[in-house]
Amino acid sequence: MGDKKKQTAKSADRRVALYRKYRSKSLDEIIGQEHITQTLDNAIKRGSISHAYLFTGPRGTGKTSIARILAHQINNIPYEDDSTHLDIIEIDAASNRRIDDIRDLREKVHIAPLAVRYKVYIIDEVHMLTTESFNALLKTLEEPPEHVIFMLATTEVHKLPDTIISRTQRHSLKPIDESKVVNHLRDIATKELIDISDDALKLLAKHGNGSFRDSISLLDQLSSHDTTVSADVVQSLLGVAPIEQLQQLLSSTTNGDTATVINTTKTLLDSGLTPGGIAAQLATLIRDTIQTNRPSRDVIELLSALLDVHGAVYQRLKLESVLLSACPPANITIAHEDSTVQESKNPTIRDSSHTESNKKISSTPAEKHSPPKTNQKPTEAKKNSAQLETEQKDLPLKKTTKAPTDNDITTKWPDILAAIKAKNNPLYTVLRLAHPSVEDERFVLSFSFPFHQKRVDDSKNKVIVAQALTQILGRNLEVETKLDKSLSQPEHVTLPRPPTGDDTPHASVIDSVRDIMGGGEVVDV
Repeated sequence: MGDKKKQTAKSADRRVALYRKYRSKSLDEIIGQEHITQTLDNAIKRGSISHAYLFTGPRGTGKTSIARILAHQINNIPYEDDSTHLDIIEIDAASNRRIDDIRDLREKVHIAPLAVRYKVYIIDEVHMLTTESFNALLKTLEEPPEHVIFMLATTEVHKLPDTIISRTQRHSLKPIDESKVVNHLRDIATKELIDISDDALKLLAKHGNGSFRDSISLLDQLSSHDTTVSADVVQSLLGVAPIEQLQQLLSSTTNGDTATVINTTKTLLDSGLTPGGIAAQLATLIRDTIQTNRPSRDVIELLSALLDVHGAVYQRLKLESVLLSACPPANITIAHEDSTVQESKNPTIRDSSHTESNKKISSTPAEKHSPPKTNQKPTEAKKNSAQLETEQKDLPLKKTTKAPTDNDITTKWPDILAAIKAKNNPLYTVLRLAHPSVEDERFVLSFSFPFHQKRVDDSKNKVIVAQALTQILGRNLEVETKLDKSLSQPEHVTLPRPPTGDDTPHASVIDSVRDIMGGGEVVDV
């Protein structure tokens, strides 16, 4: 007996969820949907009641609440959250979607209401009905009995047949403004004696995505917290990264700081965050940023790539690959020393490299140059020395400012290929079949086969090509690819002949395969 009393007392003390406790009881209590509630209130006052209503919009914005309130108000009866009325029937279309369920409904609609003027059918998530069920409902929805009113609610109105939508009075609910959600949450927190900071409330409202129910449910989870609920506590509850770390990760990516990108990503993942969650937050941060600043093409490509992380098989590798691919190639500093062009080991901004190179050359003592011959006059030696110094000053400037021409590319292409081969031999094999050219500060690679173009179009391969161009030419060029099936095999490509003997009849076939695949070795199996 004692255990039963304890169990009964415990059941009686069970608290009501906050989203139910603070659910609106009248149309004027609905927040953020005044464009709908005012219209419905005026219709009730004029006695202009429709036979069917359709409420659409995101979840948690008040669709079902408005339907329930409207059902009670048109019948002039009070609305209590826990009360049920025999003439107000709620149907969950997700679990009552079969045609037999709709046929049963069609039979019961002809029964008059017991205690009020209108019998109201509220069908929630109506888009879940089957096609046969919609067809069975259509005639009844079009011409229901005088005492019946239908109220349909859905989050996915695009799944409803046009024939259903056209027979209803549609009201579209919109996501709740974050400021209104914050004010409502603050009012509930005050009444429930929940000590929570404004930053934490804003974070709850933002994560709710315009849904009152979701935001209030999150606040309910924090109601038992002993100390002040801060933004850090909310971040821990939601499993989201601090905005500072996200900004650091995005900044490191755009600046090409690959070490910081890897370390920051690891820190976030070690804290319990998922790769898909990190990608979604970065995408949101980028979206918020580009609302005020015009984005570059690289930023748009990064935003698009982040959206693919959640659906990847290996999400962590996909996230790291996306971020590293977005890192720009390192800039190369060109310095002239003792009539030789060398690459700086530490990449710097090109403009500053010009300044440093010029300073370095202008401060070179005259003693480092070859002394004038003894048979030259002092004035001629002085003149030659001044001329040599002037030419050396001009050399770095010409190296870094003169745009490469097709002739330069043709001359340097073997060196570029060699640099690429050292990093990625399969990419080098494909590029040997390319026709390089320069068009308006763009490095264009033309191919005669789509297979080769697609291979080089990969973002990682484009980065390798761009780095090789910077290394050999001293310039950052945008890499593009083109497909031109009329192109012939480049002159610099020499493919080995297949073995003679019995294989000779197949020589032309093997050559064709080699041309398409970019070379290779014939192996007997």
